[in-house]
Amino acid sequence: MKRLSLIASLLLGLAGTAFAQGGTVLLNAAGATFPYPIYSKWFDVYHTAHPNVQINYQSIGSGGGIRQLQAGTVDFGASDGPMTDEQLAQSKVKVLHFPTVLGAVVPTYNVSGVTNDLNFTQKALAGIYLGTITKWNDPEIAKANPGVKLPGDDIVVVHRSDGSGTSYIFTDFLSKASGDWKSKVGAATSVNWPVGLGGKGNEGVTGLVKQTPGSIGYIELVYAVQNKIDYGKVQNAAGKFVKADLAGVTAAAAGVAKAIPDDFRVSITNAPGPASYPISSFTWLLIPAQIPDAAKKNVIKDFLKWMLTDGQNYNEGLFYSKLPSLVVTKEMKAIALIQ
Repeated sequence: MKRLSLIASLLLGLAGTAFAQGGTVLLNAAGATFPYPIYSKWFDVYHTAHPNVQINYQSIGSGGGIRQLQAGTVDFGASDGPMTDEQLAQSKVKVLHFPTVLGAVVPTYNVSGVTNDLNFTQKALAGIYLGTITKWNDPEIAKANPGVKLPGDDIVVVHRSDGSGTSYIFTDFLSKASGDWKSKVGAATSVNWPVGLGGKGNEGVTGLVKQTPGSIGYIELVYAVQNKIDYGKVQNAAGKFVKADLAGVTAAAAGVAKAIPDDFRVSITNAPGPASYPISSFTWLLIPAQIPDAAKKNVIKDFLKWMLTDGQNYNEGLFYSKLPSLVVTKEMKAIALIQ
Protein backbone atom coordinates (compact mmCIF):
# COMPACT_ATOMS: atom_id res chain seq x y z
CA MET A 1 0.00 0.00 0.00
CA LYS A 2 2.80 2.40 0.86
CA ARG A 3 4.38 1.83 -2.52
CA LEU A 4 1.09 2.49 -4.30
CA SER A 5 0.62 5.70 -2.30
CA LEU A 6 4.13 6.82 -3.24
CA ILE A 7 3.46 6.13 -6.91
CA ALA A 8 0.17 8.03 -6.73
CA SER A 9 1.92 11.00 -5.11
CA LEU A 10 4.61 11.01 -7.78
CA LEU A 11 2.01 10.93 -10.54
CA LEU A 12 0.13 13.85 -8.98
CA GLY A 13 3.37 15.78 -8.72
CA LEU A 14 4.17 15.11 -12.35
CA ALA A 15 0.69 16.18 -13.40
CA GLY A 16 1.02 19.42 -11.44
CA THR A 17 4.27 20.32 -13.15
CA ALA A 18 3.61 18.91 -16.60
CA PHE A 19 3.29 22.39 -18.05
CA ALA A 20 6.87 23.11 -16.98
CA GLN A 21 8.33 20.58 -19.39
CA GLY A 22 7.49 22.46 -22.57
CA GLY A 23 8.72 25.80 -23.80
CA THR A 24 8.37 29.19 -22.16
CA VAL A 25 4.84 30.18 -21.16
CA LEU A 26 4.23 33.94 -21.20
CA LEU A 27 1.13 35.33 -19.53
CA ASN A 28 0.04 38.95 -19.79
CA ALA A 29 -2.24 40.45 -17.17
CA ALA A 30 -3.40 43.90 -16.12
CA GLY A 31 -5.53 45.65 -13.56
CA ALA A 32 -5.69 46.73 -9.95
CA THR A 33 -2.94 48.75 -8.29
CA PHE A 34 -4.34 47.94 -4.82
CA PRO A 35 -2.80 44.42 -4.74
CA TYR A 36 0.20 45.19 -6.96
CA PRO A 37 2.81 44.77 -4.16
CA ILE A 38 1.65 41.22 -3.35
CA TYR A 39 1.08 40.27 -7.00
CA SER A 40 4.57 41.44 -7.88
CA LYS A 41 5.96 39.31 -5.07
CA TRP A 42 3.90 36.27 -6.05
CA PHE A 43 4.78 36.40 -9.73
CA ASP A 44 8.48 36.73 -8.88
CA VAL A 45 8.46 33.80 -6.42
CA TYR A 46 6.43 31.65 -8.81
CA HIS A 47 8.81 32.44 -11.67
CA THR A 48 11.75 31.38 -9.49
CA ALA A 49 10.08 28.01 -8.91
CA HIS A 50 9.02 27.72 -12.58
CA PRO A 51 11.72 29.50 -14.64
CA ASN A 52 9.95 28.91 -17.94
CA VAL A 53 6.81 30.74 -16.74
CA GLN A 54 6.75 34.52 -17.05
CA ILE A 55 3.79 36.58 -15.83
CA ASN A 56 3.82 40.22 -16.93
CA TYR A 57 1.43 42.39 -14.92
CA GLN A 58 0.52 45.99 -15.74
CA SER A 59 -0.63 47.94 -12.68
CA ILE A 60 -3.07 50.19 -14.57
CA GLY A 61 -6.16 50.20 -12.35
CA SER A 62 -9.15 47.91 -12.10
CA GLY A 63 -11.11 49.67 -14.84
CA GLY A 64 -8.26 49.22 -17.31
CA GLY A 65 -7.83 45.59 -16.32
CA ILE A 66 -11.50 44.85 -16.92
CA ARG A 67 -11.46 46.61 -20.30
CA GLN A 68 -8.34 44.76 -21.46
CA LEU A 69 -9.81 41.42 -20.36
CA GLN A 70 -13.03 42.18 -22.24
CA ALA A 71 -11.02 43.13 -25.32
CA GLY A 72 -9.02 39.91 -25.13
CA THR A 73 -5.65 41.69 -25.00
CA VAL A 74 -4.61 40.04 -21.70
CA ASP A 75 -4.77 36.48 -20.43
CA PHE A 76 -6.41 37.54 -17.16
CA GLY A 77 -7.34 40.70 -15.32
CA ALA A 78 -7.48 41.97 -11.77
CA SER A 79 -9.95 44.20 -9.96
CA ASP A 80 -10.71 45.43 -6.46
CA GLY A 81 -14.37 45.82 -7.36
CA PRO A 82 -16.27 42.81 -8.68
CA MET A 83 -17.44 43.12 -12.26
CA THR A 84 -21.04 44.22 -12.62
CA ASP A 85 -23.70 42.10 -14.29
CA GLU A 86 -23.52 44.49 -17.25
CA GLN A 87 -19.75 44.14 -17.55
CA LEU A 88 -20.00 40.36 -17.37
CA ALA A 89 -22.65 40.37 -20.10
CA GLN A 90 -20.42 42.54 -22.33
CA SER A 91 -17.46 40.17 -22.03
CA LYS A 92 -16.62 37.88 -24.96
CA VAL A 93 -16.11 34.93 -22.63
CA LYS A 94 -17.47 33.96 -19.23
CA VAL A 95 -15.32 35.51 -16.48
CA LEU A 96 -14.67 33.85 -13.11
CA HIS A 97 -13.79 35.82 -9.96
CA PHE A 98 -11.08 34.45 -7.65
CA PRO A 99 -10.45 36.37 -4.39
CA THR A 100 -6.72 36.66 -3.76
CA VAL A 101 -6.13 38.67 -0.59
CA LEU A 102 -7.90 41.00 1.81
CA GLY A 103 -6.78 44.58 2.08
CA ALA A 104 -7.72 47.98 3.43
CA VAL A 105 -8.15 51.46 2.02
CA VAL A 106 -7.04 54.23 4.37
CA PRO A 107 -7.54 57.99 4.52
CA THR A 108 -4.09 59.55 4.28
CA TYR A 109 -3.46 63.23 4.89
CA ASN A 110 -0.88 66.00 5.00
CA VAL A 111 -1.98 68.48 7.67
CA SER A 112 0.41 71.12 8.97
CA GLY A 113 1.30 70.75 12.64
CA VAL A 114 -0.74 67.56 13.16
CA THR A 115 1.26 64.54 14.30
CA ASN A 116 -1.61 62.57 15.87
CA ASP A 117 -3.57 59.79 14.20
CA LEU A 118 -6.70 61.67 13.20
CA ASN A 119 -10.13 60.16 13.77
CA PHE A 120 -12.58 60.41 10.87
CA THR A 121 -16.28 59.94 11.39
CA GLN A 122 -18.19 58.45 8.48
CA LYS A 123 -20.05 61.76 8.17
CA ALA A 124 -16.74 63.65 7.97
CA LEU A 125 -15.29 61.52 5.16
CA ALA A 126 -18.52 61.75 3.16
CA GLY A 127 -18.70 65.50 3.73
CA ILE A 128 -15.08 66.07 2.72
CA TYR A 129 -15.52 64.18 -0.55
CA LEU A 130 -18.93 65.77 -1.22
CA GLY A 131 -17.32 69.19 -0.77
CA THR A 132 -19.57 70.19 2.14
CA ILE A 133 -16.73 70.04 4.69
CA THR A 134 -13.95 72.30 3.44
CA LYS A 135 -11.76 73.25 6.45
CA TRP A 136 -9.58 71.04 8.61
CA ASN A 137 -11.01 72.61 11.78
CA ASP A 138 -14.61 71.90 10.76
CA PRO A 139 -16.68 70.92 13.84
CA GLU A 140 -17.36 67.42 12.44
CA ILE A 141 -13.62 66.71 12.33
CA ALA A 142 -12.82 68.59 15.54
CA LYS A 143 -15.39 66.76 17.70
CA ALA A 144 -13.78 63.41 16.84
CA ASN A 145 -10.31 64.71 17.68
CA PRO A 146 -10.46 66.39 21.11
CA GLY A 147 -7.21 68.02 22.14
CA VAL A 148 -5.83 68.14 18.58
CA LYS A 149 -5.01 71.63 17.30
CA LEU A 150 -6.48 71.52 13.82
CA PRO A 151 -5.56 74.38 11.44
CA GLY A 152 -8.15 76.40 9.57
CA ASP A 153 -6.54 75.44 6.26
CA ASP A 154 -8.60 74.48 3.24
CA ILE A 155 -8.93 70.75 2.66
CA VAL A 156 -7.43 69.71 -0.68
CA VAL A 157 -9.29 66.58 -1.78
CA VAL A 158 -7.35 63.99 -3.81
CA HIS A 159 -9.02 61.09 -5.60
CA ARG A 160 -8.17 58.64 -8.36
CA SER A 161 -8.23 59.90 -11.94
CA ASP A 162 -8.36 56.42 -13.48
CA GLY A 163 -10.91 53.61 -13.27
CA SER A 164 -10.02 52.17 -9.92
CA GLY A 165 -10.99 49.30 -7.66
CA THR A 166 -9.61 51.31 -4.75
CA SER A 167 -12.17 53.98 -5.69
CA TYR A 168 -14.85 51.30 -5.84
CA ILE A 169 -14.03 50.17 -2.29
CA PHE A 170 -13.95 53.75 -1.00
CA THR A 171 -17.15 54.85 -2.75
CA ASP A 172 -18.89 51.62 -1.75
CA PHE A 173 -18.07 52.48 1.86
CA LEU A 174 -19.25 56.09 1.42
CA SER A 175 -22.50 54.87 -0.15
CA LYS A 176 -23.20 52.83 2.98
CA ALA A 177 -22.09 55.66 5.27
CA SER A 178 -24.01 58.51 3.65
CA GLY A 179 -27.41 58.66 1.98
CA ASP A 180 -26.36 61.87 0.23
CA TRP A 181 -23.31 60.19 -1.24
CA LYS A 182 -25.33 57.18 -2.37
CA SER A 183 -27.95 59.32 -4.13
CA LYS A 184 -25.63 61.96 -5.59
CA VAL A 185 -22.49 59.99 -6.49
CA GLY A 186 -22.82 56.26 -5.80
CA ALA A 187 -20.30 53.41 -5.90
CA ALA A 188 -18.25 52.53 -8.97
CA THR A 189 -14.68 52.20 -10.20
CA SER A 190 -15.16 55.62 -11.83
CA VAL A 191 -17.53 58.29 -10.49
CA ASN A 192 -18.18 61.99 -11.09
CA TRP A 193 -16.23 63.40 -8.15
CA PRO A 194 -17.88 66.52 -6.70
CA VAL A 195 -14.50 68.07 -5.79
CA GLY A 196 -10.80 67.40 -5.87
CA LEU A 197 -7.63 66.64 -7.78
CA GLY A 198 -7.02 63.36 -9.60
CA GLY A 199 -3.98 61.12 -9.26
CA LYS A 200 -3.30 58.03 -11.38
CA GLY A 201 -3.02 54.84 -9.39
CA ASN A 202 -2.37 54.42 -5.68
CA GLU A 203 1.10 55.72 -6.52
CA GLY A 204 -0.27 58.95 -8.01
CA VAL A 205 -2.60 59.66 -5.08
CA THR A 206 0.21 58.92 -2.62
CA GLY A 207 2.52 61.33 -4.44
CA LEU A 208 -0.06 64.13 -4.56
CA VAL A 209 -0.83 63.85 -0.84
CA LYS A 210 2.86 63.84 0.08
CA GLN A 211 3.55 67.02 -1.89
CA THR A 212 0.32 68.96 -1.21
CA PRO A 213 -0.14 70.63 2.21
CA GLY A 214 -3.68 70.36 3.53
CA SER A 215 -4.53 67.37 1.39
CA ILE A 216 -6.42 64.15 2.02
CA GLY A 217 -6.55 61.07 -0.18
CA TYR A 218 -7.48 57.40 -0.03
CA ILE A 219 -4.94 54.68 -0.78
CA GLU A 220 -4.26 51.03 -0.11
CA LEU A 221 -2.75 50.40 3.32
CA VAL A 222 0.60 49.10 2.04
CA TYR A 223 1.23 52.33 0.10
CA ALA A 224 0.76 54.39 3.26
CA VAL A 225 3.07 52.11 5.23
CA GLN A 226 5.76 51.89 2.54
CA ASN A 227 5.77 55.66 1.97
CA LYS A 228 5.69 56.42 5.70
CA ILE A 229 2.79 58.84 5.52
CA ASP A 230 0.07 59.40 8.09
CA TYR A 231 -3.27 57.69 7.85
CA GLY A 232 -6.22 57.99 10.16
CA LYS A 233 -8.66 55.90 12.11
CA VAL A 234 -12.12 55.45 10.63
CA GLN A 235 -15.39 55.13 12.50
CA ASN A 236 -16.93 51.73 11.87
CA ALA A 237 -20.55 50.54 11.89
CA ALA A 238 -20.35 49.97 15.65
CA GLY A 239 -19.23 53.57 16.21
CA LYS A 240 -15.63 52.65 17.10
CA PHE A 241 -12.62 54.40 15.57
CA VAL A 242 -10.37 51.71 14.10
CA LYS A 243 -6.95 52.09 12.51
CA ALA A 244 -6.41 49.74 9.60
CA ASP A 245 -4.48 46.61 10.43
CA LEU A 246 -4.60 42.93 9.58
CA ALA A 247 -6.83 42.07 12.54
CA GLY A 248 -9.43 44.67 11.58
CA VAL A 249 -9.53 43.50 7.98
CA THR A 250 -9.85 39.86 9.05
CA ALA A 251 -12.70 40.80 11.39
CA ALA A 252 -14.52 42.52 8.53
CA ALA A 253 -14.33 39.36 6.41
CA ALA A 254 -15.32 36.96 9.15
CA GLY A 255 -19.01 37.62 8.79
CA VAL A 256 -19.20 36.71 5.10
CA ALA A 257 -16.83 33.73 4.93
CA LYS A 258 -19.57 31.16 5.55
CA ALA A 259 -22.08 32.78 3.22
CA ILE A 260 -19.85 33.98 0.38
CA PRO A 261 -21.72 33.55 -2.94
CA ASP A 262 -20.64 30.97 -5.51
CA ASP A 263 -19.34 33.69 -7.85
CA PHE A 264 -17.34 35.30 -4.98
CA ARG A 265 -18.71 38.79 -5.76
CA VAL A 266 -19.28 40.28 -2.32
CA SER A 267 -18.78 43.55 -0.43
CA ILE A 268 -17.43 43.69 3.13
CA THR A 269 -17.26 47.48 3.57
CA ASN A 270 -18.82 48.85 6.77
CA ALA A 271 -19.04 45.32 8.17
CA PRO A 272 -20.62 44.86 11.61
CA GLY A 273 -18.59 44.29 14.75
CA PRO A 274 -16.57 46.58 17.03
CA ALA A 275 -13.20 45.28 15.73
CA SER A 276 -14.01 45.53 12.00
CA TYR A 277 -12.08 48.05 9.91
CA PRO A 278 -14.83 49.56 7.73
CA ILE A 279 -13.01 50.17 4.43
CA SER A 280 -11.91 46.58 3.84
CA SER A 281 -12.31 44.42 0.76
CA PHE A 282 -11.40 41.29 -1.08
CA THR A 283 -9.57 41.83 -4.36
CA TRP A 284 -10.03 39.48 -7.29
CA LEU A 285 -8.24 37.90 -10.23
CA LEU A 286 -10.55 37.78 -13.24
CA ILE A 287 -10.01 34.51 -15.10
CA PRO A 288 -11.65 33.45 -18.39
CA ALA A 289 -13.70 30.28 -17.90
CA GLN A 290 -12.49 28.96 -21.27
CA ILE A 291 -8.78 29.11 -22.12
CA PRO A 292 -8.06 27.47 -25.51
CA ASP A 293 -4.27 27.47 -25.04
CA ALA A 294 -3.63 24.32 -22.97
CA ALA A 295 -0.23 25.45 -21.69
CA LYS A 296 -1.59 28.79 -20.47
CA LYS A 297 -4.62 27.11 -18.92
CA ASN A 298 -2.43 24.66 -16.97
CA VAL A 299 -0.17 27.43 -15.73
CA ILE A 300 -3.07 29.62 -14.61
CA LYS A 301 -4.74 26.75 -12.77
CA ASP A 302 -1.46 25.74 -11.12
CA PHE A 303 -0.71 29.34 -10.13
CA LEU A 304 -4.16 29.73 -8.57
CA LYS A 305 -3.61 26.59 -6.47
CA TRP A 306 -0.19 27.88 -5.40
CA MET A 307 -1.60 31.35 -4.65
CA LEU A 308 -4.33 29.89 -2.44
CA THR A 309 -1.84 27.78 -0.44
CA ASP A 310 1.86 28.70 -0.32
CA GLY A 311 1.24 32.17 -1.74
CA GLN A 312 -0.91 33.21 1.23
CA ASN A 313 2.18 33.01 3.46
CA TYR A 314 3.53 36.19 1.82
CA ASN A 315 0.42 38.28 2.51
CA GLU A 316 0.98 39.58 6.01
CA GLY A 317 4.52 40.74 5.34
CA LEU A 318 3.03 43.15 2.79
CA PHE A 319 0.08 44.21 5.00
CA TYR A 320 -2.61 42.07 3.38
CA SER A 321 -4.72 39.61 5.34
CA LYS A 322 -4.90 35.94 4.43
CA LEU A 323 -8.08 34.61 2.92
CA PRO A 324 -10.44 32.81 5.33
CA SER A 325 -9.97 29.04 5.09
CA LEU A 326 -13.61 28.53 4.08
CA VAL A 327 -13.10 30.85 1.11
CA VAL A 328 -9.89 29.06 0.09
CA THR A 329 -11.66 25.68 0.16
CA LYS A 330 -14.45 26.99 -2.03
CA GLU A 331 -12.01 28.56 -4.49
CA MET A 332 -9.96 25.39 -4.83
CA LYS A 333 -13.11 23.65 -6.04
CA ALA A 334 -13.95 26.53 -8.40
CA ILE A 335 -10.62 26.13 -10.24
CA ALA A 336 -12.17 23.10 -11.93
CA LEU A 337 -14.55 25.50 -13.75
CA ILE A 338 -11.63 26.73 -15.88
CA GLN A 339 -11.79 24.66 -19.07
